[in-house]
Amino acid sequence: MERIKENVFSSIKIVSFAWAVVGPLTMKYFADYGASVIRIESSSYPDANRILAPMKEGKSGFNRSGYYNYYNSNLYSMTLNMSHPKAIDLAKSLVTKADVVMENFSVGVMEKWGLDYEELIKIKPDIIMLRQSGFGTPGPYARLPAFGMTLAGITGIPNFIGWPDTSPLPIGVAAYTDCICPRFASAALIAALDYRNKTGKGQLLDLSQFETSLYFILPAILDYAVNAREPFRTGNACSFAAPHNVYRCRGDDRWCTIAVFTDEQWKSFCKVIGHDQLMHESKYNTLLARKRNEDELNGIISAWTMKLTAEEVMEKMQSAGVPAGVVKNSEDLYNDPQLRYRGLFWPLHHPEVGMFTHLGQAFQLSETPAEACMPSPCLGEHTEYICKEFLNLSDEEYLRLENEGVFE
Repeated sequence: MERIKENVFSSIKIVSFAWAVVGPLTMKYFADYGASVIRIESSSYPDANRILAPMKEGKSGFNRSGYYNYYNSNLYSMTLNMSHPKAIDLAKSLVTKADVVMENFSVGVMEKWGLDYEELIKIKPDIIMLRQSGFGTPGPYARLPAFGMTLAGITGIPNFIGWPDTSPLPIGVAAYTDCICPRFASAALIAALDYRNKTGKGQLLDLSQFETSLYFILPAILDYAVNAREPFRTGNACSFAAPHNVYRCRGDDRWCTIAVFTDEQWKSFCKVIGHDQLMHESKYNTLLARKRNEDELNGIISAWTMKLTAEEVMEKMQSAGVPAGVVKNSEDLYNDPQLRYRGLFWPLHHPEVGMFTHLGQAFQLSETPAEACMPSPCLGEHTEYICKEFLNLSDEEYLRLENEGVFE
């Protein structure tokens, strides 16, 4: 598939020292809209996602991870052995051709290679550097290593998951914070590119994954700041709705959520489940009463939902104006007609795993749509291409560096 010649970022070149999900997910916003994004990787220290299950057909290999391939379409892969001085020289040569350098390693890695911002601006004064470390580059936590699973705990998110009589529970998608920081980073980078277009000046963007994740629990932090009150776990309950729960339905592990917020919804709900008398009973006829008797109410509802499919429960409730939704599993989402219609999934032929469903974009631009051009790269797949097309190395220069172990 040919790229749109004038897509949003078609003139932008990015050198990406990316790791795990944060880096690639950020870069996909730009690569999918035309930017040339070069991922610097290494066979001796591969991206954690390259060795993470699930693997195609259960066979291991750097190019077979579903996790890696899902997030890395439209990116180039260049292998560089950054312990080799000539590899660092090549990386610096790439910087001279780039608009942006992105990294999400622990603080100290880029400094060790002489690729921190202070050094980069000596190479290219108008370079934009985007850093997405766990805690930001300054501060007492700056050099602490971080990963999504630990950051989820440090941000306090598990405190909101679980039941009142149990301890905090881990987030279902353990590296939850990995999917938060890229949203902030992409907006910051677009702003920096706009600033450079107007002024000719680059700048350093210093993002903290820790800080960006706190935006998802700000009401609780503000409640403590104002009232010195800590949040408490409520399971599936809600203080201003009843019923408000996830109910088992007919079938293997099938569930549906139901939420009743108003008295009008409550009356409609009672009619749907065939228990009109409940709306007149004193222990259910107000929100406060329903909250006091919520366990008993949930039992009545479960007895009704278990006779129906989750889809039937949702349809009956929504038709009556009661909020309800099927708890979809992976099969449901993969085959969801709305997601399919909007093209969220990109089937692309991968050279090693065959046809593979890559991640598309969750927003659409009418004039410059995201493009499904390349499958996720095999490790080092584009090293020779980048050396010759971006850096103008001759065949002899490339072979000499390859023989010296620069591209490992």
